[in-house]
Amino acid sequence: MPEPDASCADKIYESQFAEPAERLEAYADLAAIVKQLRRDCPWDRDQTHESVKHLLIEEAYEVVAAIDDGDWDELAEELGDVFLHVLFHAVIAAEDGRFTLTDVIEAETDKLVRRHPHVFGDAATDDADAVAASWEEIKQQEENGGADPSSVLDGVPAQLPALLRAQRVQEKAAGVGFEFPDRDEAWTKVQEELEEFQDSVEDDQSSEQRQQEFGDLLFALVNYARYVDVTPENALRETTGRFTRRFQHVEARLSAEGASIDEADLSAVRRLWEEAKVRAE
Repeated sequence: MPEPDASCADKIYESQFAEPAERLEAYADLAAIVKQLRRDCPWDRDQTHESVKHLLIEEAYEVVAAIDDGDWDELAEELGDVFLHVLFHAVIAAEDGRFTLTDVIEAETDKLVRRHPHVFGDAATDDADAVAASWEEIKQQEENGGADPSSVLDGVPAQLPALLRAQRVQEKAAGVGFEFPDRDEAWTKVQEELEEFQDSVEDDQSSEQRQQEFGDLLFALVNYARYVDVTPENALRETTGRFTRRFQHVEARLSAEGASIDEADLSAVRRLWEEAKVRAE
C-alpha cells in the first residue's frame, strides 16, 4: 500500500495528522476479513441489518462499561467490536447496492468539516458553548435541507434510554432559549413536581396519574442536572453500580456467616451495609 501523501497539499487537514501506511493497511485487512466472512461463514452470511442491530447496541454499552471500569485494554477490544459492526453493516449495504464504506466515511468527513467552521473555516472561537450551539444550528439546517425545521426536537431518537432522551430534548429546547433563566427556578420546578407527585400518592390517585406525576418529577430533575453539569444517565448508572457492589458485599458477608439476606436480622443487614459503604469502591 502506498505511503500517504506527506504534503497533504490537497487536504483540508494538516499533514501531521495523516495516518501512516501501516494503520491504513490494518484497516484494509479488517475490511477484507469481514467481506470474506460474509462469503464463507454460514452465520455471517445469513445476517441482515435487522438481525444484528441489537448487538451493536450491546457492544456500545460494553464500551461504556470499559470506560466506567477504567479498563483501557478492554476498551480497545470493545471499540474494535463496535468498529466491526460498522464494517459489517457497510458490507451488507454494499452487497445490496445501497452504499459502501467509502460513502459512510466520506459522509462523516464532510459532516465533521461542515460542523467545525471554527477549525476548517473562518468562524474562529475558543468558546466551547458557542461551538456546541453552532453544531446544533448547522445540524438542524442539514436535517431540513436549509429550510426552517418543523421542530427543533427533530433528530432526537425515540429509542434512546429515557434519561438520555430527556436530557437531549431539553438541550435542544434550551438551544433556542426555551429554558429557565437560572438554576434556582429550575430547582423550584423540581420541588413543585415533587409536591405534585406526593399529592398523587397521598390522595390515592390512579396508577396512571401517579406515573405521570413521577415522570414530571424525573423530567424536572434531568432539567436541573443541566444547570449543575451532571449527566443524569451517568449519575444513575454509577449509583446503581455502587448499590450493586454494596448489596453483593452484604450477601457475601452473610453467606460467610452461614446466613442468607432474606433470613438475616435487619440490624445485621444494616451493619453490613454500613460496612460496605466505608469500603473502598
